[in-house]
Formats: sequence, C-alpha cells, structure tokens
Amino acid sequence: MINREIAPTLHAIDEITLQKPEELVFANGLKVFVFPAAEQELIKAEFVFRNVFEGNENPVANVALGNLLKEGTSNLSSARIAEEIDYYGAYLVPEYSFDHNALTLYTLRKHVDSVLPIVHDVLTDAIFPEKELNTYVRNNQQNLQISMEKSDFLARRRFYHELFSDTRYGISLTKESLGSLTREQVLNLYKKQIQPSNATLFLSGNITNEVIAKFKEYFELQWTNQALLDTTAFPALEPLLPSYSKIDKPAALQSAIRLGKRSIQRSHVDYPALQFTNTLFGGYFGSRLMSNIREEKGYTYSIGSAVANLNHAGFLTIATEVGVEYTNDTLVEIQKEMNRLQDELVSDQEMELVRNYMLGSMLGSLESVFSHVDKFKSVYFSGLTLDYYDYYTKIIQQMSPLDVQQIAGQYLRFDDMIKIVVGGEVE
Repeated sequence: MINREIAPTLHAIDEITLQKPEELVFANGLKVFVFPAAEQELIKAEFVFRNVFEGNENPVANVALGNLLKEGTSNLSSARIAEEIDYYGAYLVPEYSFDHNALTLYTLRKHVDSVLPIVHDVLTDAIFPEKELNTYVRNNQQNLQISMEKSDFLARRRFYHELFSDTRYGISLTKESLGSLTREQVLNLYKKQIQPSNATLFLSGNITNEVIAKFKEYFELQWTNQALLDTTAFPALEPLLPSYSKIDKPAALQSAIRLGKRSIQRSHVDYPALQFTNTLFGGYFGSRLMSNIREEKGYTYSIGSAVANLNHAGFLTIATEVGVEYTNDTLVEIQKEMNRLQDELVSDQEMELVRNYMLGSMLGSLESVFSHVDKFKSVYFSGLTLDYYDYYTKIIQQMSPLDVQQIAGQYLRFDDMIKIVVGGEVE
C-alpha cells in the first residue's frame, strides 16, 4: 500500500522523446506530415498557408481571409457549411497569425468521406459573399471601437508598432483600413495564398492508408495551383533605440505597462538559455517578477515576461496592469529584478526549481499525438528539425548561475528596452 505521508521520489528528466512524422509531397506540391496514432478515433487535419504580401505590408486582407474563409462557396452557404459540419460532429476552425492562415478540421475517422468534400469546397471555391464581408467589417469596427477604450489593448498596439514599425507585425487594423477593404482584395489574396504550393498539411490521429488515399483524392487530384506565387521579402527593420511612450487615460484606475525589445529567434544558439533566464525572471507563477511585484508588493494580480518567435523576427516582452499609483514603483521594481540577475548569482535551489518546471512542463504538454504535432510545427516553421529539442533539453539541464548572469547581461538590460505606459501618471 502506498504511504501517502512520504513524498514520491524525484527523478531528473534526462530525455524527451518526440514522435517523428512521415513526410509526403503530393504531385501538386502540397507538403504533408503524417503523425499516426491508431488508438485515436479522432483525426486532425491542419492546412497551414504562408501569408502572402505583395509589397503592401498591411495585414487587413490576411486577417479578413482567415475570418471569412468558411463563410460560403459557390455551392454552400455559410449556414449550410456549419450545419453539415455540425451534423457529423466535426469542427472546422480557421485561424490567423502574423505569419500564417490555417484551416483545421477535427473529425471522427468514420466521417472522413462526408466532411472532406466540404473542406475541399472551402479551400478551392470560397466566394467571400459581399454580405458576409460587410457584416465582418461592421462587427470588427464596433469591436475595435470598444477595444480602443482598453489600456492593455492600446499598450499592445503601440508596443508592436514601436518594435516593428510599418511592417505586417507593426501595423494594426483601424476603422479606416477595415472600411476600405473590398471583396476583390480578399478574393485576389485567396487565389494566391490558398493553393497547394503554398500549403503544408499536418495529419494526425487515426491516419490509415485509406485515410491518406481519401486526402489524396481531394487534395492532390482535385486541387491545382491557380496563380504563381510572387511574394515580397520581409522588409529590413531599422535599428531599434530604447524609448519611453505614454498614452494618457486620466479616468483609468489601472495603468497598462509594456516593456520589451527585439530579440533572437529560435534558430539562435542562445535561444534555450534565454528561455531559461526569462522563465526565472517572469515566465511562470513562481518567477521573480510575480514573487516581488504581485506577492510581496501587491501592485498587480499578474505580471509576466515572454520570449516570442516569429518567422522574421523575435522579441522579448514584459506586460502587466497595475493601479495607477503603483506605475512608477512597478517600473522601478522591474528594473531592480533585471539588475539582480546581472549582479547576483542565482541560488542552486532556484536553478533546480526552474529547470524542473521547464522540463516537466514540456514533458507534461505531450499528452497526445496532437501535442507532438504542435512541437514539430514550432521547429519546422523556424527552419529546424526535432533535433532542436535534444539541444534544448541539454542546455536546460546544463544551465548554471553564471550562464544566467551572462544571458541576463546580454539580453535583459532595462536601458535597452522600449517602455509603454497607458493610463498612469508617471513623471
């Protein structure tokens, strides 16, 4: 019988094994990665499309494309698409990110024959009805008007523009850009972007040879490239200088604070070490920012920092909302915590805590084959392979207090950051 008064023995995590996919390339250029899991009845099919820009970095058409993708085809209205998908207990979810649009299907294997024709119709014959576009524009203009009253929303918009200027990462949607969007713009983008040569398909779950044959039937034999891809390269970013910006909101009870800077991408050799240092600094509930500014000082409910990776850039960000009377003090404490990492060696106990948290979180996140796909996608779109996770694990295991000090001195300097405050009274 288990003695529950004795804590279980701790075991170090030495190795994390990830499922490697089978790679296929259909005759039309569609790249396919297959992650079989026979124990699942569910199938997940995720079509990911690289966002296309032709000189104009304004993302308004890309955002609309993602949101309106399943709002009607020549044969099916948006209501009919929803009814058919619901009838089979499936989900069809369009998604947008800075770098990609995606359409993801969840379905039971026994319904593949019934739902794939609908997905095929959406990917090859979407018509973006004028009525649906007008509704989308009207709703988003209203939502934008409401969001513009929120301090954290304003801080986030300003932050991205300070980091990335007038690029796809820095330009925000406005009432005017939404209002000037036309159906022709979205249709033209759809024809260039939603085609097999610009897509990657991730198939996971109960993927049998029969299922692959069905996908080939619809997405190889019945899907052809419509237009030549002629994308414009991401523009070169000007060097970023530290700055301070404040947006007054006199009636606000809280200030939204954003700090950050451009940083390294996942492909950089220091990336895992920076993730470790950032986790210790502000990346989990027991981090130094949370311990100091939430638990000890009581300035906020939550504060955190993150290292983000995009296709063409990386950045580091620190975000919180505090009572306006604590705005200055919070900035001072953030600076103190950065300086501490550079001036004092971290204790072995804290190092072990962060190490176990990071490796345990990664291990715990691999609860299904779908999680393995997400891990693969992260490295695939960074131009890396699954070997990256061996390197990541090794670096996390070997991090020392001196390593943290060196990384903090190189990447976590308060004076290098841009600082955005919305709402607070800061002298």
